[in-house]
Amino acid sequence: MYVSIRVLCCVLDGMSKAQKLEAAVHGKGRDMTNKDERHFGVYEELIYAKKKVPLEGAQWTGIVTSVALEMLRTKKVDGVVCVQSQADDKMAPNPVLATTEQDILASRGVKPCLSPNLSVLKEVEEKQIKKLLFIGVGCSVSALRTVEPHLREGGVEELYVLGTFCVDNGPNKGLKKFLEAASDDPSSVKHYEFMQDYNVHLKHEDGRIEKTPYFSLPADDLKDVIAPSCYACFDYMNNLADLVVGYMGVPWQNRDMTQHQQTVVVRNSKGKEMLDLVRDSLEIDPPMSSGQRKAFVLETVKADDAATLGGGPPQKPAPKFVGSVIAWILEKIGPRGLEFARYSLDYHWIRNYLYVQRNFKPEHADRHIPEYVKSIVREYDDKGQISKMANEGVREKKKLY
Repeated sequence: MYVSIRVLCCVLDGMSKAQKLEAAVHGKGRDMTNKDERHFGVYEELIYAKKKVPLEGAQWTGIVTSVALEMLRTKKVDGVVCVQSQADDKMAPNPVLATTEQDILASRGVKPCLSPNLSVLKEVEEKQIKKLLFIGVGCSVSALRTVEPHLREGGVEELYVLGTFCVDNGPNKGLKKFLEAASDDPSSVKHYEFMQDYNVHLKHEDGRIEKTPYFSLPADDLKDVIAPSCYACFDYMNNLADLVVGYMGVPWQNRDMTQHQQTVVVRNSKGKEMLDLVRDSLEIDPPMSSGQRKAFVLETVKADDAATLGGGPPQKPAPKFVGSVIAWILEKIGPRGLEFARYSLDYHWIRNYLYVQRNFKPEHADRHIPEYVKSIVREYDDKGQISKMANEGVREKKKLY
């Protein structure tokens, strides 16, 4: 099976094409008048959930791993594309075709680096897998949906897609640089997450949970840990997966990740089929939302963009004590729950909108940016401030993508 990378890659071919695929994948398109669908994509159900009895060794409570195990146990699939760790580096991704429960259990936990999940599809074809579960983040899922017709020509009869949220990623060396800045013992960090209490929570091999306030990170020095392709991404919510599990929309519940709820988005009937396999094992609650995000979004965008363009004095990280005080205050007065998720999405979408406008040819930029992002940008650009920012720092024409 050979497919041109230009056809597969949304960054090269225009990311708005992923939005156009939503109706074909889910049976309906995104309702742009629905504020939740505009941000979170097409869905039938949006809930908070955690395993009543956490799965040992999981980063969170093990929802994704449990779904994969049940899909294999019930013979709904013959194989699962998932990501294990490299033998010499627990944080480095190693995508595999799992055909046993042991293979799936070996994939527990997020590997926060760019992972070539589609490289496994050759093995899917060679082993004549008929029923497949694919687990991945938005960029790999978008590429998978593009190549899906070729997979079916190759013999795949049933395809299930279980997605996770993703907000910025990068190469392994970038991850190491981030961990050195965020942790007092970076070599022993197993998992981490940016939580709604404005702290990075880092889980160590000995079980210790370390917290570093967002404001105590050297943000100016960490711009290069994020891959350039992630600055052009608008699919943090994994819009083409059948079922999506991730943290983003849950308020801080004052507990460790292994006891904390996550956001679960059921996008279609296949997503429901997967969730129903583990539903009875979950503690489920409806989502909540409070606070106002927009002022926070604009201030975050301005501060981030000043660091990007090198305008103003360098932003020194706050001492941990000061950062912890700021985090405590913001957790009390800032956006929470789904409104925090909207804050994160709006900020990252505007940041990436600025990147695309500065680095892409105008016609490519227009084709690339999805309509739901353009509609969000318009809300913040009522006084022209986003447009003004986009005109600053534009690359030379001959260097535009």
